[in-house]
Amino acid sequence: MDEAWIEQAIERYQRVERLLADFDKALAKIDVTVRSPDGLVEVVVAADGSIRDVVISELAVGRPTRELSRAVQAAVTAAADAASWARTKLHQDMFGELKEIGSSHSADRRSDR
Repeated sequence: MDEAWIEQAIERYQRVERLLADFDKALAKIDVTVRSPDGLVEVVVAADGSIRDVVISELAVGRPTRELSRAVQAAVTAAADAASWARTKLHQDMFGELKEIGSSHSADRRSDR
């Protein structure tokens, strides 16, 4: 292995470590709001999956508890899906342009043959 490749690998590792720290911070700052299909429940979830707030609509007053339970379950499930989507999108935005370590180096080696 040549020293230039090792230097690049170290720099890349340090960059990835910084990006991971920034990624973790960003996850906690991104909120997504979802509602149950019937509009009875609203859930605010962070991209890291933590639930920030749950709001039960006044329309839920007098409704059967089973109906409200289904609305809560639907909203929480949608919130988990939304958090996962937000994490994936943020990850693509932050890490999408990183190339595989050694990809240009191995191409250089192939051209030397």
